[in-house]
Amino acid sequence: MEPVLIVLIVLVVVAFIALIKTIQVIPQASAAIVERFGRYTRTLSAGLNIVVPFIDTIRNRIDLREQVVPFPPQPVITSDNLVVNIDTVIYYQVTDPRAATYEVASYIQAIEQLTVTTLRNIIGSMDLESTLTSREVINAGLRGVLDEATGRWGIRVNRVELKAIEPPTSIQDSMEKQMRADRDKRAAILTAEGARQAQILRAEGEKQAAVLQAEGEAQAAVLKADGEAAAIRTVFEAIHEGDADQKLLAYQYLQTLPELAKGDANKLWIIPSEVGDALKGLGGAFQGVTGGGAAPAAPAVTPPAAHVPVDPAAGPRPVDTENKTARPRVEPTRQYPKIDE
Repeated sequence: MEPVLIVLIVLVVVAFIALIKTIQVIPQASAAIVERFGRYTRTLSAGLNIVVPFIDTIRNRIDLREQVVPFPPQPVITSDNLVVNIDTVIYYQVTDPRAATYEVASYIQAIEQLTVTTLRNIIGSMDLESTLTSREVINAGLRGVLDEATGRWGIRVNRVELKAIEPPTSIQDSMEKQMRADRDKRAAILTAEGARQAQILRAEGEKQAAVLQAEGEAQAAVLKADGEAAAIRTVFEAIHEGDADQKLLAYQYLQTLPELAKGDANKLWIIPSEVGDALKGLGGAFQGVTGGGAAPAAPAVTPPAAHVPVDPAAGPRPVDTENKTARPRVEPTRQYPKIDE
């Protein structure tokens, strides 16, 4: 009985293994290549699949989702003989599992090498500045070449991105210095423009202030002149309405004479010729007040020099009404005409 039991156990194990190999479950977004005696038979899609055990074998399981593969930096020479290191990232998707399995040995390695060679061809026709500013152009050129080459491999390249473009260290230093110089230049230009604008605004403000001040001074002068004219007009009208005679005018004239001697800078006092007429009018006024007595005549005095320096604080001096010149002061007291009582 023991040999029979052993055979039964072996048969059960073989049947179990055959059952496992017969039923194949493929995950979603995946595919499997089935070979029969080493020859491609079919491609298993997602779900439950039945294969012939020990005859059909699974050659390869392929992920149909979009894949991302970063490639290490590659040294590339530009048209101006500068070496730059470029990092690339490829986004691809397997569209034909059979072609991806049998048309190329390793499609990842094939895509990497094709990317490097295409990148060198594109960058070799561009200078450094164009390389740094033309990422979209480079991406488009890489994608076009990769799509055409990988189509027969059952691969679709969706996107090609340049992660980094690193020029040599010396070039980076030069570029930084250039950018710093450009920034300093723009800052200096902006500062100069600001100073210029400030000076213009300051000059316009000073101009407007000067114009306003001049207008204010002009209006003040006009108002002052109008006030003086109004005052003169009022005085003239008052005198005209009061019917002032020669006596009043002579008295006002004599009251004005001391004003000529005021001031520390007055060293010489010139007596006008009208003083004699004023004294005559004033004498007549006193004569009319006292009853008409005749005033004694002033003694004749020999006229001195025309210009005699006097003390401003001493008051007016007697004058010669005939010669109309000033006489030097002899007595400390003034000489007034006597009035008859």
